[in-house]
Amino acid sequence: MKLSVSGRASAAAAVAAVTLLATGFTAGAAPASEPVAVTAAPDIPVANVKAHLTELQSIATANGGNRAHGRAGYKASLDYVKAKLDAAGFTTTIQQFTASSRVGYNLIADWPGGDTNQVVMAGSHLDSVSSGAGINDNGTGSAAVLEAALTVARTDYQPTKHLRFAWWGAEELGLVGSRYYVNNLSAANRARISGYLNFDMIGSPNPGYFIYDDDPAIEKTFKDYFTGIGVPTEIETEGDGRSDHAPFKSAGVPVGGLFTGASRAKTAAQVAKWGGTSGQAFDRCYHSSCDTTANVNDTALNRNADALAHAVWTLSQ
Repeated sequence: MKLSVSGRASAAAAVAAVTLLATGFTAGAAPASEPVAVTAAPDIPVANVKAHLTELQSIATANGGNRAHGRAGYKASLDYVKAKLDAAGFTTTIQQFTASSRVGYNLIADWPGGDTNQVVMAGSHLDSVSSGAGINDNGTGSAAVLEAALTVARTDYQPTKHLRFAWWGAEELGLVGSRYYVNNLSAANRARISGYLNFDMIGSPNPGYFIYDDDPAIEKTFKDYFTGIGVPTEIETEGDGRSDHAPFKSAGVPVGGLFTGASRAKTAAQVAKWGGTSGQAFDRCYHSSCDTTANVNDTALNRNADALAHAVWTLSQ
């Protein structure tokens, strides 16, 4: 981010419950139409997400300890993600831009099919700061979005709407990559995006569970998921306007997303709600060299990856 498993059964039951439509009858009236089945999102294995994080850590280690914009580690990260998507059958596009006199890249992946006049988009920034590997910020978001996309391919999911996934460059320099993408969309293509979902820092080691409150329908989709697994949430404020959803929101695109906290300290009330350590930052390694694979809470990563998938599946049908 720029600047400063248990419960699955109950979650599946909660998601399944909302997929059944009532079929009541009124005396003398014609029967109601057949219920429309809604495909529930599959579980996203946290081990798969963590395997991507291990690869991103290895890339950083081999390239000066970081994956920052304009550095070899960033391009290697992009190449890793692109290769996975290409092999899975996505149509991938690399978008090039310049920031701070260095070349940067966005990666866009489209899943073939679906109504291209209704695009559901999920994204994350792929770059780290120059001082570290950026595994929570934002390997976690990037890895979860990647694994959700690969799950779409593995299950041959065929939604009504068109699915698009994105990995942004130069977020840490001020949302440069995502802003470049939005600014280069025609008005018609911007209008075709029915929702953009952003995932930035979703495995903080002392986590909270924060949901963006920008679009009511997207917000409710995430809230319903966490209610279903018995995890309380709060409205996200620390990163408001500071991640890649901001250019989309400014362009009139409905946005939403998830976050587990950065440099703010967790309060006693939040510890009572979520556990963890009061008075300590949600991520004490924020923008530091210690943001490595050891700096991730597996439970938070697992819950947020599954919430991501739930939103993608729910909003694309």
